[in-house]
Amino acid sequence: MHSIDHIGIAVNSLAEAVPIFAALLGQNPSAAQDVPAESVRLVFFNGSAGRLELLEATGDDSPIAGFLTRHGPGVHHVCLATSDLDSALRRAEAHGIEVIEPKIRTGADGKRVAFLHPRSTSGVLIELAERSA
Repeated sequence: MHSIDHIGIAVNSLAEAVPIFAALLGQNPSAAQDVPAESVRLVFFNGSAGRLELLEATGDDSPIAGFLTRHGPGVHHVCLATSDLDSALRRAEAHGIEVIEPKIRTGADGKRVAFLHPRSTSGVLIELAERSA
């Protein structure tokens, strides 16, 4: 069974977006971290039912930069936590769900993650993140 790990929100600027979400949620985010493989800088806000992740592009080649160009700021993806990423990907592919290459990569907090293409998931980019042991 998967649970919601976080909802990713693309922002133009963490410096501008963090104070807004901090005021709304009544808390400060985690320390900013860079994920060089995705050319993003991000922070998390923790919640009882999951987290919010704010994502800022750190380069023009970032998927977030492309998303912002096409859609502007907003919800980018939904991340589901799984205890076994390899099994989850096999199950997804067996049901014809397209996995974006590279299939498994290192995401925030050093977790193993994978992304499922929106054209095969009702228009929503889905991230699968393996729970830490």
